[in-house]
Amino acid sequence: METFLLAFIPLFVAIDAIGVLPLFVALTQRLDAEAQRRLAGEATLTAFAISVVFLAAGSAIFRFLGISSHDFRVGGGIVLLTLAVRELLSSSEAERSPDRDVGIVPIGVPLIMGPAALTTILLLHDAYGWTWTAGSLCANLLVVWLVFRAARPVTRVLGRGGGRAVAKVTALFLAGIAVMMIRTGVTAMLDAGSAAASIERHR
Repeated sequence: METFLLAFIPLFVAIDAIGVLPLFVALTQRLDAEAQRRLAGEATLTAFAISVVFLAAGSAIFRFLGISSHDFRVGGGIVLLTLAVRELLSSSEAERSPDRDVGIVPIGVPLIMGPAALTTILLLHDAYGWTWTAGSLCANLLVVWLVFRAARPVTRVLGRGGGRAVAKVTALFLAGIAVMMIRTGVTAMLDAGSAAASIERHR
């Protein structure tokens, strides 16, 4: 049980299901209850599929493509920033029709299974092995699905106007998260480059 908790807690923090819930509500508040429930399942399944691929072959994929987790973080940040800007600039009067593919992008990836969660999965696999990591992953995604299923009451409380306001505010936070991801990725790249240069000078 202790090993499971040691594997569960870091991934729970990295996924941050409670923190993602307002984003899910903002992106799906124009949909009916059935569509919202479908998107909750679709987002969770997408996150599960991506995470299983990374659990099985993440390190090998990174090596084959010649990319690092920092590159992945910057790429995910750019995707989120693009989506946030689109939401912020959309007219509230000319309401956009709900996008029924948001369960895959950006909710499934990179909001649920983003660079932090994927990197955590690789670290947990190295530390605790495949079985404990897979168990903690399934438990965390079950938590995500249950949290998203509770989004409908939140949507009803907000109402139409409140939902629009939350969508705009959430887009600002989403842009902030995106910039943070890009900043930390670029900073890590620069730090790695400086360290490599320092080692090379001392040879």
